[in-house]
Amino acid sequence: MSDVLHASMKRLDLIRHLERHGCEFLREGGNHTIYVNRPKKKVSSVPRHREIIEFTARKICKDLDIPLP
Repeated sequence: MSDVLHASMKRLDLIRHLERHGCEFLREGGNHTIYVNRPKKKVSSVPRHREIIEFTARKICKDLDIPLP
């Protein structure tokens, strides 16, 4: 399990994954970008880091009710 916590993906790759599955940019927060899945009425924030750990990426996808990357 520790490998999952330390694996990471590029932020841009995660954003592309979200948008491919129907999520839309909503707004910029202080340190995060907010994305919304309007049909499912789900919202999640994406941290503004170059790399996002796999655990966080999976959590964002679960929050938005889309397939895991």
